[in-house]
Amino acid sequence: MADLKGAAYAAEGAIGKIHEFEKFGSVLGLERMTKLLDILGNPQDELKVIHVAGTNGKGSTCKFIYSVLQECGYKVGLYTSPFLEIFNERIEFDGNYISDEDLSVYTDRVLAAVKQMTDAGLQSPTEFEVITAIAFLYFKEKKTDYVVLEVGLGGRGDSTNVCKKPLISVITSISYDHTDRLGNTLAEIASEKAGIIKDGCPVVTSAEADEALAVIEQAAAEHGSMYFETRNLPCLITAETFGGSKFDIDIQGVTFKNLEISMIGRHQVKNAAVAVAALCILEENGDIRLPNEALRAGLKKAKQIGRFEIMTPPGQKPVYIIDGAHNPDGALALRRTMTTFCADSKILMVTGMLADKDTDTILKEFTQITGDFIVTEPVNPRRMSKEELKAKIEALGGSVKAAAEHEEALHAAKAMQDEYDVILFAGSLYLIGEIRRML
Repeated sequence: MADLKGAAYAAEGAIGKIHEFEKFGSVLGLERMTKLLDILGNPQDELKVIHVAGTNGKGSTCKFIYSVLQECGYKVGLYTSPFLEIFNERIEFDGNYISDEDLSVYTDRVLAAVKQMTDAGLQSPTEFEVITAIAFLYFKEKKTDYVVLEVGLGGRGDSTNVCKKPLISVITSISYDHTDRLGNTLAEIASEKAGIIKDGCPVVTSAEADEALAVIEQAAAEHGSMYFETRNLPCLITAETFGGSKFDIDIQGVTFKNLEISMIGRHQVKNAAVAVAALCILEENGDIRLPNEALRAGLKKAKQIGRFEIMTPPGQKPVYIIDGAHNPDGALALRRTMTTFCADSKILMVTGMLADKDTDTILKEFTQITGDFIVTEPVNPRRMSKEELKAKIEALGGSVKAAAEHEEALHAAKAMQDEYDVILFAGSLYLIGEIRRML
């Protein structure tokens, strides 16, 4: 017990040290990351990477690929962001989050390299760069067979993009988010995402907009990369429930019938489809073995916390749902999923948002889900005030109560729960992370 407490204390200290790099902001570009990794011996060059970018769906797609590869018997690493409840979620190996002890050890090793940089007068890496370096070093020394690597922001200048030759580049949906950094058109955003494409490395995408696909296809051609899109794959959804979906899909003449996923919503079928396509390409190229039973088991076992996640036991009313929708496409997917499963339900929605998001478009979707809201403020300096959010929803015809913070919002929702069939939490990953911790 003492050792566990000591490891937890050390991890808390490590996380505190990592968070000190927040002051350097989020700065795209690879120069700092390249130097840091060079000092560490370039651990990323020894990894077999499946690189995943996109606006929405990349986290779920990563989980599908990760789960299937585990079922195939491989030792697999998974790097994602942000975390919902605990920092360790960001770095996962063989089904387990990085341990507190390992997090502390690898943080100290990376920070020692950072000190070499700053002592030499070089610019300090950012927080995300430090975390990414920790993940690379950890995965290398765990002797992973494969690493499923999620881009943090954009692609071209993201710290994960130091990988010189991934096995495959996966680009999920392209829509509007982080437009201040990535561009104001789908073509500009797609160009940033397509920055992960490397010479001769295959590319698969689930993007749907013509202007985005054109950019990705052109980038693939410029790099001599095989290009495959899933937009028009024959796919038939045969069942949709709160337990997930079943579907048939045909990929290059190979038909997979009765595939099952536990993630909820038609958008998750699209994410599963691009994951299956990527895995099939890897098998075709001789990079992996893909037994049919492993594919089926991995898809079904894959879970993504905070994405239309039902937090109450079957049959219990009201149903508590948390969802990470925080941009227009995410809000659209949530509205469609709620329409599919909760069309006749009385719904109370608890929401809080960041002020730099496209809140007007998001709220147009949210107010089609319900007219009853509790608003609060996420724990983030970029949060929108509850007063401003309340006014925006009321202008759209909603009935709104305001709560100063998430604890108060949850308490208010519980006090009103007998009046509703569903209590839905959405609008910010920072909000649902806190709510999930309390439920």
